[in-house]
Amino acid sequence: MTGNLPRLARRAAAPRPGIVHLGLGAFFRAHGALVIEDAMRPAGGDWGIIGVSLRSAGVRDNLEGQGNVYTAVEMSPEGQQPRIVEALSDVIFAPQNPDALLDLMADPAIRIVSLTVTEKGYCHIPSLGTLDVSHPEIQKDIGAAHPATAIGYIVRALERRRSAGVRPFTVLSCDNLPDNGRVARNVVVGLARCIDADLADWIERDCRFPSTMVDRIVPATTPDAIERLATRVGYRDLAPVFHEPFCQWVIEDRFVDDARPGFESVAGVQMVDDVAPFELMKIRMLNGTHSALAYLGYLAGLETISDTVRDPVFRGFVQRVWRDEIIPNVTPPEGVDSVAYAEDLLERYANPAIQHKTWQIAMDGSQKLPQRILGTILDAVKAGRRCDGLILAVAGWMRYVGGTDEQGSPIDVKDPLAARLRALSDAASSPREKVVALLNVTEVFTPELAELIKDDLCRAYEMLNRVGARECVRMRSQET
Repeated sequence: MTGNLPRLARRAAAPRPGIVHLGLGAFFRAHGALVIEDAMRPAGGDWGIIGVSLRSAGVRDNLEGQGNVYTAVEMSPEGQQPRIVEALSDVIFAPQNPDALLDLMADPAIRIVSLTVTEKGYCHIPSLGTLDVSHPEIQKDIGAAHPATAIGYIVRALERRRSAGVRPFTVLSCDNLPDNGRVARNVVVGLARCIDADLADWIERDCRFPSTMVDRIVPATTPDAIERLATRVGYRDLAPVFHEPFCQWVIEDRFVDDARPGFESVAGVQMVDDVAPFELMKIRMLNGTHSALAYLGYLAGLETISDTVRDPVFRGFVQRVWRDEIIPNVTPPEGVDSVAYAEDLLERYANPAIQHKTWQIAMDGSQKLPQRILGTILDAVKAGRRCDGLILAVAGWMRYVGGTDEQGSPIDVKDPLAARLRALSDAASSPREKVVALLNVTEVFTPELAELIKDDLCRAYEMLNRVGARECVRMRSQET
């Protein structure tokens, strides 16, 4: 081993920035940053990325020591393909100097502010897609000049641009939310209206919030993976990312003053007028089954998604859920075959090189279920179709957030509502009471849906308790 990742003498200078990205986690560094770098190669342009860590200085510290370059490793069954990524102009830890970040975001050179802050970072009501004004951090953002949230930084930066007579930037959401541009617009305008009605009107009129659909499986980077990479390449990268070969980014072509990188030159990117058919298919077919496999697989003692779909019982289950419950409730984009898409997803899930942990996918379920699973169930029930596999997945989530697995061991539940969900579960004296209590969490379930699925969900939860996740999955996979 020759030491730490070099600063790369061939990189004469960092690219001039045009993008600020909020939430510099592994997903964006393995997806958006690579696409933007590829877009700059043939078309040029000052589209370097200033990455922003909002919660932890760890990513900033690791990248800073290696000149803000890092290794992205493509993981396929045939082997690994590392690549050095140089798209980052700088990396900032927001809480250390919020004014400096706001000044950067207010600079006219910044034409896009993108974000991957996960569903919970929007501080919204998932079942409605609107700002949760009662959220404690939003309450802070209303009264403080130094923001606590990504949404607060966007609003305060736009406030500075408006005061300086500078055009707004485009807000580009890259999170797994249906109609994520609309959600981003709702929460940004909603917070702005709590601060200054004229600012909110200006944002509504002049800012742009294109919706996007992002797709690439990016497992968490582990210390063991870092060590294995160091042995293979001969240098130690403290901030590598690992990803599958597949990459897709569908983007609505709506940008302030048409200012954007040449995305259309990059394989896997589609510029469209309406992203809705793409995102609905992806969120329901990929993310929905990912979550279903995560909760039920975890309860059955399976550590990764590839482990889960190699189990013939779970493989048959997910194939049946696609065929009978999801595909009938999804209208695919023109020219896309839903059945072939499901077959491709199953092949991606089974990739043994991608160790995507069920526990990782199970995080933040209260924010994810409405988009990934509950919308499909509601459409199916209203159309008179049964959705027993997905209802079992919801029961799996309810069992999971109870905090104890089938062997009686504690589950480390990561969810913004974790304490409340656990308290509701613990306070109930019977399986049915647990289900009813959790159905009353309106941030997750609408009253309409809760009433429609209550009886079926109670039966599924009771069956989970009685025979366990794997046997329930076996029974569901054999139903017709």
